[in-house]
Amino acid sequence: MNIEGCFFSPFFHARAKRSSFVVAVYLLLSLFFTLSASAEPLLYGIDRLEASEFHELAGLKVGLITNVAGVSRTGEPNYALMLRNGVGLQFIMAPEHGFSADIEAGKKVSPSIVHASLPVFSLYGTSKKPDIRQLKTIDMLVYDLQDIGSRCYTYISTMKNAMQACEEAGIPFMVLDRPNPVIPLAPAGFMLAPGYESFVGAVDIPFIHSMTVGEIAMLLKERLYKKLDLKVITMSGYNRARFADEYPGFQFISPSPNIRSIDTAIVYPATVFLEATTVSEGRGTDAPFLQFGAPFINGVELADALKAYSLPGVVFDAVTFQPLSGKFIGERCQGVKLAITERKTFSPFKTAAALLLVLQRLYPEGIALDKGHIFFDRLAGTSLFREMIKKQLPLDDIMAESRKQIELFNRTDPAKLLYR
Repeated sequence: MNIEGCFFSPFFHARAKRSSFVVAVYLLLSLFFTLSASAEPLLYGIDRLEASEFHELAGLKVGLITNVAGVSRTGEPNYALMLRNGVGLQFIMAPEHGFSADIEAGKKVSPSIVHASLPVFSLYGTSKKPDIRQLKTIDMLVYDLQDIGSRCYTYISTMKNAMQACEEAGIPFMVLDRPNPVIPLAPAGFMLAPGYESFVGAVDIPFIHSMTVGEIAMLLKERLYKKLDLKVITMSGYNRARFADEYPGFQFISPSPNIRSIDTAIVYPATVFLEATTVSEGRGTDAPFLQFGAPFINGVELADALKAYSLPGVVFDAVTFQPLSGKFIGERCQGVKLAITERKTFSPFKTAAALLLVLQRLYPEGIALDKGHIFFDRLAGTSLFREMIKKQLPLDDIMAESRKQIELFNRTDPAKLLYR
């Protein structure tokens, strides 16, 4: 039925000659209905798999790498959706933070059970790689984890390990693609230098990578796992110009304890480097990664120094907090809280470089940058970033080096993008 024709046409024809204003209203409403009808809803990989009635998994014994953030568009857990549709799901494998995504970073994850009897094995315990013998008991391993767009977030490291294990075991690997919630942010940061590979830097892509997990999987297959039978179930209704919470009906489920919103995911690459210093990155407070501080910091002094950079899309305010966990438990810390004023002009990596330059200049002994240099360099993917901070090189020089590395990556090893 033509809604606009039934409802608006009589009104229009009766009064068109008397009012050009009504003509404009009619045209605008017609355009609204046309756009509304053609707007394609965002469907995740799991939704498209359901739409196919799980045809690709029919008759197979399946393993699933996921956690509580692995839900359908309607909020149903992926494993429950699979079981309800007759998929032969044998077990779940959980990454860092566990299946419930409530275990703090770096802490080992123990096996558990969900759905009464479905076993959940750990990929962040004695081993971070799926057991080959266990993989040989299934026909396909499916990956459905919510990434947040930064190389050091370990879920893409888990995916890489799983791809390697599947190739060794001779079984197919399927990725159910999900939104990169911060994909409009331009690629930034340093590339992964040889010798600096680690679980917080396992894939040689930009630190802020602007890719989905499906796109990263395709890149890894082309580079490293050419014999792997890889299948990526793409999303529909997805584009690179929108943050995840700009899609109608999108629900953010925290993929780990301290990533509690899209804004946190946007700021995370700006403050995550503080994990390798003595400065609290806000863990144990109501605003992890959105604020940082330490007992030796003067919050007003630090905020003023950061404001001098006139960084786009962000404001800095002095703050005081007492962490309940993490660094400085129960101690009064002064520091700075970040607030995003314009997402699409905000540069997390430029902000990271600025705040590290200021902290190194004001509190060189306090932040102890060299003390945590191994972890810092693994997060950065290189020692170059730390060396430039220590030398107090201009912010523009740091950003220029970052751009040079990313431009080289784009020329020599361009990503295979699945979405416009």
